[in-house]
Amino acid sequence: MIVDYILRRLGLLFFMILMLSVFTFSLAYLFPGDPLSNLSGVPSSNFAQHSELEDKYLYKSNYFMQYIAFLGRIFQGDWGLSFASGGSVFSHIFDLLPATLELSLYALIVSIVVGVPAGILGSGYHKRWPDKLINSTTMVGYSIPVFWLALLLIMIFSLKLGWFPMSGRMGLLYEIPASTGFILIDIALAGFPYKGMAFVDALRHLTLPTIVLAMYPTTVLVRFTRESMLKIMDQNFIKTARAKGLNRRQLIMHHALRNALLPVIKQIGLQFSTLITLAMITEVIFSWPGIGRWLIDSIYQRDFPAIQGGLMAVSLFVILATIIAELTYTLFDPLSRNQAHGKV
Repeated sequence: MIVDYILRRLGLLFFMILMLSVFTFSLAYLFPGDPLSNLSGVPSSNFAQHSELEDKYLYKSNYFMQYIAFLGRIFQGDWGLSFASGGSVFSHIFDLLPATLELSLYALIVSIVVGVPAGILGSGYHKRWPDKLINSTTMVGYSIPVFWLALLLIMIFSLKLGWFPMSGRMGLLYEIPASTGFILIDIALAGFPYKGMAFVDALRHLTLPTIVLAMYPTTVLVRFTRESMLKIMDQNFIKTARAKGLNRRQLIMHHALRNALLPVIKQIGLQFSTLITLAMITEVIFSWPGIGRWLIDSIYQRDFPAIQGGLMAVSLFVILATIIAELTYTLFDPLSRNQAHGKV
């Protein structure tokens, strides 16, 4: 049963990736300019080079053959050249994606650490002042736009108080070799005497972007965890345990929490895919050198091969994160697996 469910999800994943590749290939013909230039990243070329590109990209063949050749180049890592830099689009994505993943991962950790306990606390004091305070704070945080919150924090904590830097990943005093692309891990692996100071400097650069990016998923997790806990607390087995004399803490820790967190696991995975898209705005405001800022810059520069590659990379990661979250939730919850199996 579980094998059949995983195979169905993998089939859905394959179909979504196939549709994504068709859309990305179509962008070369939808963008302005020569489709061959949009595919290759070579804006202008002489007759000999143009003929060579036509042979490589099967440009004189039908669209289906061109699409097959496009898939082959995608799997080989040949995603064309950037109009702006002249470098490989795949190399740019490979170098910049860790910065976006790092920021999104830290924001997700903050969301879990703050959101899940706050939701549990709110459900434990339902309709009392802690619940009302948490609901009010969550409503305010949910309503604040990401860009407005970022500018507000920069104005207060960077310009006025000077506690945190307003842009970048690291101060100019430190040169960290990029071993993994994750700045904190690279600092830990680097062998220089000022490692502690560099680590603190990296954390100071991370603080404001992480808070801004974590605001929306934190509010979602608070509300989702609270509703899930309230739903479980209203079940008959909880009422039976309460009738046996168990206090609120025992009910939550030993009976309600395990069942209530199962839907939250799926929601955490979905929020991680949401963070990837929200990171684009955050990276632009804080000059964070990630794929989101690079993609926005490529749109302004009309760098069509970079736009194609960036959209495909971000979309592919969102699809993978969503499928993995759903599979993880299904593995932890046999009931949902049985219900999904019965629908087919």
